[in-house]
Amino acid sequence: MLVNGREMRSLWFEDGVLKLIDQRKLPAEVEIFVADDVEKVAYAIREMVVRGAPAIGCAAAYGMVMDGDVAKKAMLLKSTRPTAHDLFHAVDYMVEKIGQGKDAVKAAHEYVESIIDRCRRIGENGRKLIKKGMRILTHCNAGALATVDYGTALAPIRMAKEMQPFVWVDETRPRLQGLLTAWELEQEGIEHAVIADNAAGHFMRKGEVDMVIVGADRIAANYDFANKIGTYEKAVLAKENGIPFYVAAPISTFDKSIRSGEEIKIEERDMEEVLGIYPWRPKKARNPAFDVTPAKYITGIITEEGIIEVNE
Repeated sequence: MLVNGREMRSLWFEDGVLKLIDQRKLPAEVEIFVADDVEKVAYAIREMVVRGAPAIGCAAAYGMVMDGDVAKKAMLLKSTRPTAHDLFHAVDYMVEKIGQGKDAVKAAHEYVESIIDRCRRIGENGRKLIKKGMRILTHCNAGALATVDYGTALAPIRMAKEMQPFVWVDETRPRLQGLLTAWELEQEGIEHAVIADNAAGHFMRKGEVDMVIVGADRIAANYDFANKIGTYEKAVLAKENGIPFYVAAPISTFDKSIRSGEEIKIEERDMEEVLGIYPWRPKKARNPAFDVTPAKYITGIITEEGIIEVNE
């Protein structure tokens, strides 16, 4: 991805340490967070220095390279965030490779490169859906920051840049990850506008949204999926207004061990993330980080292997 005119990845492993663009500081400043042990990697995942299911998985893969007992490292990393399947997929991959006697650093590099390649192919498969001047709505950030490079939901948009798409960017409260999407789109020179989360239905009803593309943190066997809180209502509104609704995610996000979205554990984060913006402090808030969208609202799932038709 482009960062101030030069190509970067959202995280990389160098000289025995993991370096990450600190997403808590964006878009105001680009600051690098350095994790030189597994505890710092766990902190980076838990506190959202790194976020986005594929990027979390990649950070965890490098965390497994750090000094320490393999089983304890795996347990620590898996305890950081419960919803994104890529985290568990990456840790299990590393445990298997280390158990086979493979070089841990090489195995982690291979895992990360495979995720980047999958996202590139998601972009190639999804770009064929985008017509000239199409107006696309997305929720949260599923760009290169969330996936190391290319993105999931943003990958087709990036690759269809010559089609001059326009992107509606939900703010995505309470942490405003939509600003990360806007920052990425601005870096790439793709036209967009940030909107309040509650404005999406307004623009859909007025016929100003042609397609919705979102990422996913976990996809069940029946295609129900978990994504950032607020995704479910966007899917319902898209269905009501006859707008195609696509999910973009690598195969590593699919969890075939669960039958439906009812089995997905939803992370609930500190209520301070919600209350921190208010000049007067309410006594209580609820802060689910994700919600589950039933498969009946999905048009299709864009993967590296192709587009799965769900309700076309």
